[in-house]
Amino acid sequence: MSKTPLNIQIMAKPIGPLCNLDCAYCFYKQQKSSYPKKHDFKMTEKVLSQFIRQYIAMQSGREISFAWQGGEPMLTGLDFFELAVSLQQKYCPPGKSITNIIQTNGTLVDRKWCELFKKNNFLVGISLDGPEEMHDRYRVDQTGQPSFAKVSQAIELFRIHGVEFNTITVVNHHNSQDPLQIYDFLKAIGSDYLQFIPLVEIRKNKSANSDDYIVSERSVSPADYGNFLCTIFDQWVSNDVGKVFVQLFDAALGLWYTGHSSLCTFANSCGNNLVLEHNGDLYSCDHYVSPDLVLGNIMFAKITSLLAGKKQAKLSRRKQHSLNDLCRQCDVFHLCHGGCPKNHLPIGQDENIGRNYLCTGYKQFFRHIAPQMEEMCQLLAEKQPPSKIMRLTEQVRNTE
Repeated sequence: MSKTPLNIQIMAKPIGPLCNLDCAYCFYKQQKSSYPKKHDFKMTEKVLSQFIRQYIAMQSGREISFAWQGGEPMLTGLDFFELAVSLQQKYCPPGKSITNIIQTNGTLVDRKWCELFKKNNFLVGISLDGPEEMHDRYRVDQTGQPSFAKVSQAIELFRIHGVEFNTITVVNHHNSQDPLQIYDFLKAIGSDYLQFIPLVEIRKNKSANSDDYIVSERSVSPADYGNFLCTIFDQWVSNDVGKVFVQLFDAALGLWYTGHSSLCTFANSCGNNLVLEHNGDLYSCDHYVSPDLVLGNIMFAKITSLLAGKKQAKLSRRKQHSLNDLCRQCDVFHLCHGGCPKNHLPIGQDENIGRNYLCTGYKQFFRHIAPQMEEMCQLLAEKQPPSKIMRLTEQVRNTE
């Protein structure tokens, strides 16, 4: 059997788009319309077993990582994940190990969940948009009540039970104004691995004869996003390299050093981060889930066959086909590769069609970090830790 490359990741959504929160910016709750006749979105044991068996069989490496997302995956209940772990142990061959990553809003975490996470070495990604006022602006429950207090309780339970966690922060118009406040806050609550996801909501202007697009007021602007990243980077590169891990900075260093991206956002093609819906439907990306884009269903076809199909090949080329010539000629194109296609401008003047909405922010960021990235690449080439750059940065400051 041919083995799938290690950079293929399938994010399973065992409860589909269902969630106990009603975050203002959530794009995935709209996916209920893709399954209009469904009332129960919970993944069945048959689908779960088929997924785990196939996913393990297609891996060539010794470490196999399962990712669980939603909606809110914890709505499936403890029994579901106990079954998942049992099936993983059943199908895992000797010499291989399995890890689980679950992304949650944190509001359902209690002692029993922490015991399951700790016992089975789950890494928990918890959504947290900053201090209370920033977080609660958009992250509320179905009745409009804020969620920060419950998330804070979850993090305290993680500390008590020794559960490993990281944070996922949606960068929006509001919290992008205070990058260091967010960075310092996340470090203070014990997160040493940070993910920053830019909020970009673009739609076509429906006004008559309009050749324009509308970006929501809560979306982060390109300039604010660039400033947000650069400000945090300066703090990180001076004080926290090797102690705090920022996903985007790690990915950037990988790009500089190897020429390849660990993030699909900056990869030269799409399709390495797939989505498995609750019923076994497989998609190339969670931003492109609709009936016309489904690759197939794992209950009727092997995952490896679906990945090798023409539809997946076509979807993987989506990014390259949507870029314009100005983008390809840009001095940072070899680093960003046009960014995520979902943020490509669909309409407007010719020079804008296919350009990423965050283009100027990416340019600012990649140009800003270039000197330090080159220094860290040199350190790696000399078999020295990148963290040594902090000492070099301090020496430069002392001579100024």
